[in-house]
Amino acid sequence: MLRKRFAEKYGPCALVTGASDGIGREFARRLAEAGLNLVLVARRADVLEQLAGELRSSFGVDVAVLPADLVRSEEVDSIARLTADLDVGLLVAAAGFGTSGRFVDSQVQDELEMIDLNCRAVAALAHHFGARFSRRGRGGIVLMSSVVAFQGVPRAANYAATKAYVQSLAEGLRAELEPLGVDVVASAPGPVHSGFAERADMRMGLAQTPRAVAQATLDALGRRGTVRPGWLSKLLGWSLALLPRWARVRVMALVMGGMARS
Repeated sequence: MLRKRFAEKYGPCALVTGASDGIGREFARRLAEAGLNLVLVARRADVLEQLAGELRSSFGVDVAVLPADLVRSEEVDSIARLTADLDVGLLVAAAGFGTSGRFVDSQVQDELEMIDLNCRAVAALAHHFGARFSRRGRGGIVLMSSVVAFQGVPRAANYAATKAYVQSLAEGLRAELEPLGVDVVASAPGPVHSGFAERADMRMGLAQTPRAVAQATLDALGRRGTVRPGWLSKLLGWSLALLPRWARVRVMALVMGGMARS
C-alpha cells in the first residue's frame, strides 16, 4: 500500500538527511522498499556508500550519495545546487542531535551547533524544497519533532527548544503548503534506540526501534499533521495535555532526571 501511494504521490525521488544511521537510515530503507529513488545525506561518506549499495541491490532503486555536514551553512546550500536536476518530491529531514544535563554546564559551541543542525538546516531545506514542491504541484516534507517539543524540559533545555521550533514550523508549513499540493508531517517520537542516546549521554529505557518510528511517520504523511509514534509518546502526550505548562515542565524534569547520565 505504501509503495503505490508514495510512488504516485511523491515519486520518483526522495532526499533523506541523517541517512547514515538511526531513524534516517530506516526512512531510507522504507522509501527504497516503496520504489522511490534516493538522495542520501550525512557526514560519513563510507557509511552512505555502503547503505546505497545495499539499497540498490535489495530494491533496484537509484541512489545518490551527498556527504555533507549540515552544521555548515555552505554545505546545506550545496544540497540545493547538487539536486537541481533531480525530480525530488519528498524531503525527510532526519538529521539532528541532542545533549543532556544542565544547559549552563554544557559546551556552548555544542549547543550552538545543535541549533544550526536542528533548526537552521531544517529551515533552509524546508524553504528550498517547499518552494520546489509548490511549483511542482505535489510533494511531501517530513520534519522530526519530539515528545519534548511541547514544553520546556530541564536537562534537555536547548534540545527541547530546537524541537519546539521544528514542531511549530511543521504546523505552520502544513497550513501554508497543503493548498499547493504539498503534505507536511511532524513526527514526535519518544525515546528511540539509535546513536542519538550515546551522543546525548542518555540512558534509553522504554525505547522504540528506528524502523517503527519511520514506518509510523510515513504512514501518517498526507493524513495527519503530527504523529506520535509508539505508546509511550502517545501516553505522555495525552497525560501532559491535561496539565498546565508549568506542571508539564516539572513532569519532564523527572523524566529527564531518570534518563540523563550527567
